[in-house]
Amino acid sequence: MNIEAFLLCDAATEQQGKLNVLGAFDTIYAKQLPTIHPACAIALRIRFGISEQGSHPVKILVIDADAKPVGPKMNGNINVKVREGMDSTIANLILNIQGLKFEKYGTYRIDLTIDNQTITDLPFIVREVPNQTQ
Repeated sequence: MNIEAFLLCDAATEQQGKLNVLGAFDTIYAKQLPTIHPACAIALRIRFGISEQGSHPVKILVIDADAKPVGPKMNGNINVKVREGMDSTIANLILNIQGLKFEKYGTYRIDLTIDNQTITDLPFIVREVPNQTQ
């Protein structure tokens, strides 16, 4: 399996195998805490080889620096079937998140687990809006 894309973004859609991503980012700015980020999405594109056909449990979890969950977690399964004559296939996953609440500034992480193994993580930061004195 190969993770071709794993992004935190403003929005994402999938149509006929295409993963469409708008506004990938790694920093959220907040004027005060707690803050609520109104809407974002986690976009994921995974390529599976022919030997990986079958069901694969997937879990996506947003956590803070203390490993405490701060948003919804996604649990599901990807059923991989490679078309005849092909040697791989892709799976696009999109997790839309509304009203993600942050209690503190700092580093956060999105963990990706497939087949009960942590495959990778995606760090991002919540920062105070910089003081812009002129």
